[in-house]
Amino acid sequence: MRSHLMSDKETNLPIVGGLIAAIGAGLCCAGPLILLLLGVSGSWISNLTLFEPLRPFFIITVVALFSWAGWKIYRPIEVCEEGAACAVPQIRKRRQVIFWLTALAALSLVTSNYWIILFA
Repeated sequence: MRSHLMSDKETNLPIVGGLIAAIGAGLCCAGPLILLLLGVSGSWISNLTLFEPLRPFFIITVVALFSWAGWKIYRPIEVCEEGAACAVPQIRKRRQVIFWLTALAALSLVTSNYWIILFA
């Protein structure tokens, strides 16, 4: 049972990590707009653009972690141990839906510097 729980956490790790990296990638562009829309203001908001040089590293991390997550989620059922979460069709389907929802959120954050100007 313990190994079953460990495999669940290992599957969630790349998705959560990818989403955090996507937030980092979008921090320089979407961050100031979101803060201003929430009513937060101040000259310190312009300091968020300091993350712009790190943006390529965040994007590479997003792609790597989501690739790893996709490989773990879409691997053949035959390689899963019997009774493991990846062998149960309902859990597998739910994880695939969560994967695509978080991938879309990550994509919108990573590409925010291209579409954010439409709302500014």
